[in-house]
Amino acid sequence: MAEKGVSRSGARSGRERIQKLAQAALNADVTVEQVDSILAGLSETLEDLNHSTGNLDATLERFNDTISQINQLAPRLNAVVDRLEGIVSRVERMVGIGEAAVAPLAATETVVRGAINAVRRTTGR
Repeated sequence: MAEKGVSRSGARSGRERIQKLAQAALNADVTVEQVDSILAGLSETLEDLNHSTGNLDATLERFNDTISQINQLAPRLNAVVDRLEGIVSRVERMVGIGEAAVAPLAATETVVRGAINAVRRTTGR
């Protein structure tokens, strides 16, 4: 920016140079303060990020331990499922035998009820 009344073609006076240098120094000082402020905020942010990363590491370690325990538990769970399948199979066979044993009784009951009902009808009851 040119000041009013000062031509560009002429050499600057010592005072103009000092004013220009002083203004540049003030601008640099403001810029340094701004950078300082940004770096201070960035430092706090990095500390928080470091803390969060530490917490994440601990969480991932616990998660990994949990997954390892599940992996160790899986074969035992498979064995339990196999045993339960065997038990269910035996219970199904027992129910089948029970149904087969009860079927003649149910048929007999139906015949007896039919006979009793026939007798009741003939006797007038």
